[in-house]
Amino acid sequence: MAPLYELAITNVRIVTPRGVQPGTVAVNGEHIAAVLPEHTDVQAQATLDGGGRYLLPGVIDSHVHFRTPGLTHKEDWLHGSRAAAAGGVTTVIDMPNTQPPLIEPELAQEKAALIDGNSLVDYRFHLGVTSTSVEALRRLQPRQATSVKVFMTGHHTAPHIIRDHEVLDQIFAIAAEKRLRLVLHAEDDAVFSLLEEHQDPPTTYTSYEAAHPRSGGIVAVSRVIELVRKHGTAAHVLHVSSSEEAALLLAAKRAGLPLTYEVTPHHLSFSAPDTERLGARIRLRPAIRCLTDQQRLWDAVMSDDVATIGSDHAPHTVEEKLRPAADAPPGLPGTQEMLTALHTGMRRRYPDRPLDDVMEAIARLSSQRPAELFGLMAEKGSIEPGKHADFVLFDADATWIMRGQDVEAKVGWSAYEGWTFTGQVAATIRRGEVIYDAEAESRFGSPTGRWLTATGPVSEPDPLPEAALA
Repeated sequence: MAPLYELAITNVRIVTPRGVQPGTVAVNGEHIAAVLPEHTDVQAQATLDGGGRYLLPGVIDSHVHFRTPGLTHKEDWLHGSRAAAAGGVTTVIDMPNTQPPLIEPELAQEKAALIDGNSLVDYRFHLGVTSTSVEALRRLQPRQATSVKVFMTGHHTAPHIIRDHEVLDQIFAIAAEKRLRLVLHAEDDAVFSLLEEHQDPPTTYTSYEAAHPRSGGIVAVSRVIELVRKHGTAAHVLHVSSSEEAALLLAAKRAGLPLTYEVTPHHLSFSAPDTERLGARIRLRPAIRCLTDQQRLWDAVMSDDVATIGSDHAPHTVEEKLRPAADAPPGLPGTQEMLTALHTGMRRRYPDRPLDDVMEAIARLSSQRPAELFGLMAEKGSIEPGKHADFVLFDADATWIMRGQDVEAKVGWSAYEGWTFTGQVAATIRRGEVIYDAEAESRFGSPTGRWLTATGPVSEPDPLPEAALA
């Protein structure tokens, strides 16, 4: 007699680590019980017919700012997690630049208590570090965090900058010793400070990039590479924006250094010509770059040089964004748009790429690799028996226009309003529970997201080759 499952998701194209296969996924409780071939006779208490659409692993957005505590006028976990769920995200890793910032390991428990009962998605935290909190890294336990965010420059919500080279060296040394992964905003603050001393502040949005140019990123990435070479620290560079940074990081990868990087959908979606039209909506750190940079980042994504896609979901209110050009804060909402923007870009720029290949690439970038880098691979990141039943039912051929009323982020606006997207999230399932159903009258499920424990080593880089250590 065939086993009786609690849930069967039938008639789907399942994106697995071994390729795309038509079939059925069976679920018991919170976990995947079986991945079954097409036409298998399945008995289940409940059945979800996928209508021939793709079933992707739940997206892990490893770069969000949900603004809790202290900045919840911009975003909160209820709204942020609704935006995430509507975008196919089942797990987020939140950044520490809140008020107060998460720079003491013991504060992680307090932050989790604030979130409990308000999150549709599961979550982890990145710890922060300041020039006066470096020794706190030695107390960090895997339950609290396994990664540390380093700001090499800052802005309105990120005032805790590591400017001192000796302090930065100490952070890399302790992270290597403790097997922590550093995640870095890698732009050099000294470069920007020098420019600020000798040129006027930007008076228009189009002049903003010149005040925060690519040279800041190039200098900082070069310094990160040398520190990784010196200490063997596992490091992940966030929101890479320029051709030169991508080239340096590819060279570091080929040299065997334990160094990876992220690209955001907004650096893939927007370029300098868009600034005239969108203004403050796409004022960012790092700034939006040129069309040639955008294409170089796409090439890196499609050649598998990029490790992860992260949304850098960092909302600000309309009132804050409408400040004068020199004072408008950088950042935009993005966790809801991430999956669809990535898919849309791939389909339009690479129309000859087989759709199954596109889906496999998306699963690697948005699920598998984040799980591997941040210690979640035992339970998250892929569709395999024994793992959490985290899925995105995705209609790859749907076309739709994003409207302001579609935005779930608390601020209520999106840089993508008016865009025609290709591909749409039909449903998001987290640990066997439907947390978003696009066609249901009540689209969202229960805010029973869980503070996750890291379930595997995250920073045990392979021994560096002698050439890299020389």
